[in-house]
Amino acid sequence: MKTSIYFLAFILLFTCSSTDDSTSDNDPPEDTEIYFPPNDSDIWETESASDLGWNTNEIEPLIDFLEEKNTKSFIILYNGKIVIERYLNEHSASASWYWASAGKTLTSTVSGIAQDEGILNINNKVSDYLGTAWTSAPLDKENLITCKNLLSMDSGLDDSLGDDVTPENLQYIADAGDRWAYHNVYVKMQDVVAEASNSTWASYFNAKLRDKIGMSGTWITLGDLSVYWSNTRSMARFGLMIYAKGKWNAETIVSENFLNEATNTSQSINEAYGYLWWLNGKSSFHLPQTQIEFPGKLIPNAPNDMYAALGKNDQKIYVVPSKKLVVIRMGNAAETEDFTLTTFDNDLWEKINAVIN
Repeated sequence: MKTSIYFLAFILLFTCSSTDDSTSDNDPPEDTEIYFPPNDSDIWETESASDLGWNTNEIEPLIDFLEEKNTKSFIILYNGKIVIERYLNEHSASASWYWASAGKTLTSTVSGIAQDEGILNINNKVSDYLGTAWTSAPLDKENLITCKNLLSMDSGLDDSLGDDVTPENLQYIADAGDRWAYHNVYVKMQDVVAEASNSTWASYFNAKLRDKIGMSGTWITLGDLSVYWSNTRSMARFGLMIYAKGKWNAETIVSENFLNEATNTSQSINEAYGYLWWLNGKSSFHLPQTQIEFPGKLIPNAPNDMYAALGKNDQKIYVVPSKKLVVIRMGNAAETEDFTLTTFDNDLWEKINAVIN
């Protein structure tokens, strides 16, 4: 992406109105029980938008907007129950679609599971698990890179060399922790988990996350990238588990302590980034492929406490604890291809706010 395109997109973004009607607390309210759909059936209880006091007259304009913007599927959960679920543009409930970079949060979560099990520590250097020379950086610089640096996107490795993560393509540009850059090197955490668990990444992922919460889906290698594909409800199940602070029914999938770290600012450079999660409500943010710091909230129209998994061509998981919401969007690019974050996010939240407020 060119920096000039980012400037144009975000000049438009920040001319939009913003909302500030949320709390900074990332915990869902304790006064109602979260609903979890069963793992072994297609049953998923629903909640009436009218019973929630939402503006039902604004639902169809929201759906029309989504359809015009190349959306394939859209779900809103309220405290775990489905309030809105639509399949558009010839997509279906059973069809799979790719998560793109929204799937980075799967890597973050499974890394947390492995740490909870005591088989790795994200504060340890990556070479403790992968051995030395996993990069082309000088050894003293390589040994500065911890697993946390991979999750926080501040490894200091050169992000301009493409998605290939072979050693010759992982070159030193700055000390770990000194430079934030959106970089595919995060996938080395999948190798770390595989080594630490004496398993494969896919096997560990399936056993410790996918199967425990009733997801479907699989990792598919596309070029240099391993991308997760699933149906929309599987993405919603993952979002719900995150909203529930790492629990699925009575079982802890990933610790609340890890998720608190993952969904708060992870380093001092980009306030709007946790462990592969994007964070709203911060005073500034950085974006992929630029070192520019932008002032203000990531998505002005979204609640301050929202955190999000964002992927190429507008794959979205929005988690909003203060509103008890999980929102899923899958589809083709709403606007310009390749953007992780576009003005579509802000426009979509304007439409969602018209329904829920």
